[in-house]
Amino acid sequence: MLEDFLTDGLSLEEENARLRAIVAALMDRSERATQSPNRPIGQLSHVVALESQIRSRTRDLAETLDRLRIANARLSQAEREAVRARNALTDALEAMSEGFAMFDGQDRLTMWNSRFCADLPDVRRRIGPGLSFRDYVRIVSESRALTLPEQLTRQDWVAQRLESHRRRDVNFMVPLVEDQWLQVSEQRMSSGGTAVTQTDVTNMVRNAREERTKLLDEQAQMVRATLDHIDQGVMIFDAKARLAGWNRRLRELFSPPVDLLATGTPFAALLNNLMRRRQLGRSNIRATLTDWVNGPPYRPPLTLEIVQDEGAVLELSAQAMPDRGFVISVNDLTKERRAIAEMHRLNETLEARVRARTVELESARDEAERANASKSRFVASASHDLLQPLNAAKLFLASLSAMEQTPAQARLTERIVSAFGSVEQILGALLDISKFDIGAARAKPETLALAPMLERLREEFLPVARARGLDLRVHVTSAHVTSDPIYLKRILQNLLSNAIRYTEQGRVVLGVRPRGQSLRIEVWDTGPGIPEDRQADIFEEFTRLDPARGDSGMGLGLAIVEQACALLHHPLALRSVVGRGTVFSVTVPRASAPATDTAAPPLHDAPRGALEDLLVLVVENDAEVRNAMMGLLEDWGASPIEATTLQEAEAQLAELGVPPDVILADYQLDAGATGLEVVAGLRAQHGPIPAVLITANHSPDLIQQTEDNGILLMTKPLALRRLRRLLQQVPLYSSKPEAAEASPASRGDHSYWLRHAQHED
Repeated sequence: MLEDFLTDGLSLEEENARLRAIVAALMDRSERATQSPNRPIGQLSHVVALESQIRSRTRDLAETLDRLRIANARLSQAEREAVRARNALTDALEAMSEGFAMFDGQDRLTMWNSRFCADLPDVRRRIGPGLSFRDYVRIVSESRALTLPEQLTRQDWVAQRLESHRRRDVNFMVPLVEDQWLQVSEQRMSSGGTAVTQTDVTNMVRNAREERTKLLDEQAQMVRATLDHIDQGVMIFDAKARLAGWNRRLRELFSPPVDLLATGTPFAALLNNLMRRRQLGRSNIRATLTDWVNGPPYRPPLTLEIVQDEGAVLELSAQAMPDRGFVISVNDLTKERRAIAEMHRLNETLEARVRARTVELESARDEAERANASKSRFVASASHDLLQPLNAAKLFLASLSAMEQTPAQARLTERIVSAFGSVEQILGALLDISKFDIGAARAKPETLALAPMLERLREEFLPVARARGLDLRVHVTSAHVTSDPIYLKRILQNLLSNAIRYTEQGRVVLGVRPRGQSLRIEVWDTGPGIPEDRQADIFEEFTRLDPARGDSGMGLGLAIVEQACALLHHPLALRSVVGRGTVFSVTVPRASAPATDTAAPPLHDAPRGALEDLLVLVVENDAEVRNAMMGLLEDWGASPIEATTLQEAEAQLAELGVPPDVILADYQLDAGATGLEVVAGLRAQHGPIPAVLITANHSPDLIQQTEDNGILLMTKPLALRRLRRLLQQVPLYSSKPEAAEASPASRGDHSYWLRHAQHED
């Protein structure tokens, strides 16, 4: 209580005066107490103790006063230093050649120098403390010193300016009257405020313009104009990674300083600036870009996705150039990604309808597939039923052609053979189409020489071309390719047949062009050509450009060609000029020539009478076909024997006492038996007899079984020339068994003569 009484609410001088008054009163009282005999001596000691406390308090107060005086002196010194620092900052800002202003975290103007907006006098007069950034931008947009492109209104400029203010770091150019230019830079500070710098770059812009005018010719200006009108930001660097070109879009995306967008700026300097201003997102892609730039000359393209702080999504692509320079392009994917997100959102609302529609479409698709499969099976079944009598008729016609005939009979026989040939082609095409439709077609690529195939095609089509008055030229090559020999020959046969059929005069050329690791087999003709709007139609089934032609076929050839090329993965191309001709080309992978089999006898060593006394076992349950085959073999000079079952064949051979030289067996026999079983049974007794299985069944499983058992498969109707060549090889193989021993058998190996004869066609 005493301390509160002494010091409460008093200044130091008043407190000292009060203490002196108290001391004086106490001294006076002590003296009177000493003189008065009525006062006890104890009061004196109390007064003495009180005086000691007062003196101690007085000393404390004196020390407190000293500390206060020191603190006041230091505060005054700090205020003087703060004033000096502010004055120094003001002097430094005034010494800057650029205009400078600072806005606080609430976007209020707090500090600026005299150069700020000096080039905008009407704006300079309206600037004051506390001015909001939005009002500052509005005032600038209203300035008479500001010039904008015709397509940009002042309201649009304000909107763009406020949009760029949201970014952490931005640089842009402001055009002024009288061809003056300001570069404005904004930098977001850690306190949340913004530092704005205005730099007069008029001389730099004018110099760059003059330099560009002097150095760029008309072509370079066209390139620059093209770059400035594309929607991607582009930077072009030379072999030393120095900036050689850029476009306007790049400045819009990254807003780099003007001094960096100059010819010769190192890539590292641009990258450092973009990374420092976080224009390439928060992920550190510096190492990735640097490693790519410093990589080998033929480095693969680089693609990176960048997500900026403001949410913009950019795609950066880097592409090397032959001179070791490179191009970096930046594409703004923000709108696209937002559109995709919006589409996803809309798709979610459509899922129910999509699912319902999908069920309907799947039902319709299944129905169409069932109908298509039914159609394909019907075509295959009908063709199979027709092939059996057609094969018999063909065999009888072959025997008939070998007989002596009058000229009239010979002409009639020739016309019948031609008619049956047309039927055979149509049925073969229908079978091919049905195999593709039901997925039964299987390719078996192997290494093969093109020369024998091209030579056989020349021999096959030369008479047809001469009959039409055309010149057929086949350029033979020694190259080897990897392909299926059967399907490849079928492709070329259809292309040659079409070329000859539709060419009225001139020539047809079959040749091969090398294309890197591939070969391009081309068929040229001088026909009427194919209009561009019909070139896609010709590959459809049963489509003919000129149906009025009597020899234009059924329109299946090119449909088979397209599906066979797709099966073999051989690209098919078409070039045509109306009135000048057409070129079809098939690209086939090139292969290395296989090692030569020196132990194999040459294919054409067989003499013309090689079938004489050749013992041929014919296993066929159809009497007409069997009789026709027996007659044909006899006409060729062979010695045929016939059987319908395995038991009959065994009885015939037991009676003769010698095995047959070759077996010709039909696949489908009576009582569910097959030709495969007959061949297996006879081989079990007489050793590996060469065998040919004749069938109208084109199933992949049957083809696989014949390959696994070393049996050659021939389909109906029989190719009689091929069958005769096959039989001519039997004596050569039988007389030189060492040929078979020198070439060990493997899966699918039909022995020497079968293997080579198979490639013959």
